[in-house]
Amino acid sequence: MNYKKLKNFPKNFLWGASTSAYQVEGAWNEDGKGLSVIDVKENPEGTSDYKVAADHYHRYKEDIALMAEMGLKAYRFSIAWTRIYPNGTGEINKKGIEFYNNLINELLKYNIEPIVTMYHFDLPYALQQKGGWSNRETIDAFENYAKTLFENFADRVKYWLTINEQNMMILHGTAIGTVDPNMENPEKELYQQNHHMLLAQAKAIKLCHKMCPNAKIGPAPNIVSIYPASSKPEDIIAAHNWSSIRNWLYLDMAVFGRYNSIAWSYMEEKGYTPTILEGDMEILKDAKPDFIAFNYYSTETVAESKGNDLDKMSRKGDQHIVIGEPGVYAGALNPNLQETDFGWFIDPVGFRTTLREINERYNLPLLVTENGLGAYDKLEEGDIINDDYRIDYLRKHIEQAKLAITDGVNLIGYCPWSAIDLVSTHQGIRKRYGFIYVNRDEFDLKDLRRIKKKSFYWYKKVISSNGENLE
Repeated sequence: MNYKKLKNFPKNFLWGASTSAYQVEGAWNEDGKGLSVIDVKENPEGTSDYKVAADHYHRYKEDIALMAEMGLKAYRFSIAWTRIYPNGTGEINKKGIEFYNNLINELLKYNIEPIVTMYHFDLPYALQQKGGWSNRETIDAFENYAKTLFENFADRVKYWLTINEQNMMILHGTAIGTVDPNMENPEKELYQQNHHMLLAQAKAIKLCHKMCPNAKIGPAPNIVSIYPASSKPEDIIAAHNWSSIRNWLYLDMAVFGRYNSIAWSYMEEKGYTPTILEGDMEILKDAKPDFIAFNYYSTETVAESKGNDLDKMSRKGDQHIVIGEPGVYAGALNPNLQETDFGWFIDPVGFRTTLREINERYNLPLLVTENGLGAYDKLEEGDIINDDYRIDYLRKHIEQAKLAITDGVNLIGYCPWSAIDLVSTHQGIRKRYGFIYVNRDEFDLKDLRRIKKKSFYWYKKVISSNGENLE
């Protein structure tokens, strides 16, 4: 739909940026922090681990001062469960509480709204050794962890995100590094884990509403529009299948408290249906999120399944994720889209489509918590990084966000990935996303100096103009 006049971004729009604890903090074994599953996973050959990352743990004041200079209205970050509870349960680590208290206070000093992700892939390893999310005791551990976060930080934190990209942990957990390699029947067990995560999320939402009447809380999956490869009816059914399995299973439960019917039929067909105990569905129905946060990078395209392994298409770049499942849908390429250096399709219009789909389906405020371009940034003489490609990517997505707002989407914030360079889950530090360059290589830490990229100055103008100046 074309418009004669576009609506403006809301007056109090949350212009922000995002990170996650394990990718940015470093200090992996300092001040009482315990091991997470990320700390013990094998990293792809030739890529850094997360022991130092961007050293944000020791440099957070400098980093936040730079965020304030850029004009951020919000900073979306995650709390490391193992900094609060080194073993997932048991005694609270006071040093962990102190760090996040200091971080939150530093943000508020600059009038930057803290947006807190409670769990971003880094399950305590001690819980993994007891079965992880396959063990229902982890639900209680998460609820207790959430209670501790609310008790210590909810007086200053208004926005809470429960679980980052739960759908990616279930669908592509091996690529992320969150799947226990000792599982005997991983596909079925992952959907049991999914049920337990949904229960943990519901309990955290209910607890937040009870303990923090002024706070808002919501899920944070990765949601993208799914295109049929053609107008062929069978391709449209395949796209519908993948949308339900990939997207709506997670949000239908979060918002409506019920399993998506197509996703449930898929689980029945595959033998993946979870064991549901008495009282589970009541817990799930009682939890009502205040908003939906979601991460968006690229759309997917699928075709009719031919019922064999030819359905499966492996992305050539980032994560090497396989798209396609015999009898359900087949992975397909989209010739209308360009790709990044890491094999992600660039689809700003798909961002608008995704915003519209979520808005129409759930009628809740939306918060974009990740969107960005990973690239090989080059540090030039004079501390210059000309990342015009990132500016172009973000500008086109912000333009589509404004169109979505004009479409009637209740968008309350936009937090690109990432505030500063961090260690990518798959390509290490060489795959850079940040507005701020961190001077280190894969294995040479150099001086970890912070350097403002061209996109830093551009985003500063975008924020100060409330999205009007995108040049």
